[in-house]
Amino acid sequence: MAIIEVRHVAKSYAGRHGTISIMNDVTFDVADNEFLAVTGPSGCGKSTILRLIQGLDKPTQGTILFRGVAVSEVCTQMAMVFQNFALYPWLTVKENVAFGLEARGMPKDRIETQVDRFISVTGLVGFEEAYPRELSGGMRQRVALARALAVEPAVLLMDEPFSALDALTAEGLREEVLQLWRDPSLPPEAVILVTHNIEEAIAMADRIIVLSHRPSRVLAEVRVDLPRPRERKSPGFYELTDRVYSLITEGSALPLLPRGPPVPGTGPEREASR
Repeated sequence: MAIIEVRHVAKSYAGRHGTISIMNDVTFDVADNEFLAVTGPSGCGKSTILRLIQGLDKPTQGTILFRGVAVSEVCTQMAMVFQNFALYPWLTVKENVAFGLEARGMPKDRIETQVDRFISVTGLVGFEEAYPRELSGGMRQRVALARALAVEPAVLLMDEPFSALDALTAEGLREEVLQLWRDPSLPPEAVILVTHNIEEAIAMADRIIVLSHRPSRVLAEVRVDLPRPRERKSPGFYELTDRVYSLITEGSALPLLPRGPPVPGTGPEREASR
């Protein structure tokens, strides 16, 4: 069952020299308990899609549905993790994680419980009173992740969350995100990851939406039928990397791959373990 439906969405902006079309007739679904990646060339509107899905912006044409209801305003059942951390520098780690909960008017005792829980699961114990300026990039992104998860979103939106980190830190944080995702006791019900890193998309996602150059359209949906943990040096990983890379660089769509039975480590398995 689809938790999010993107239906024939177009987005354009008025520019100094006329209308700028970002995307045209973009359609795809996000299933319950699915980790979906969206990739494509720079400037194709990947981040814009996340903003449209959450209701931070409105499509010029088309409809976005969340659990069958059109998204007409900011959806509080979704949370975003940004590329640049987006932390409040004057607040401590604990205060940053609590911010979204306080904004929703949650009782103080519940806020404390939630903050403690997600500080723990994201590896921030001992840093509760630290300020963002005192933390490394990887630790700041942990805070951003804890803040997003603390509101227990149905959908977690991740906008290039590892691109500002060094390679080793990014790899470690990817693995930790996947560990959290595999835990059925933790939110969310679905994840949408926007990334320009093809290997990252294949390593993390159950399915990849490949977008064309602007104005973007869906070139293909590529299902990642590789068991987790995924071996980057395996023939299957190389094959998928080459396929997605070819789609982006050549802009020639391949036939949509059938959605076969789930493989170990993917979304449906997570649902069954709940």
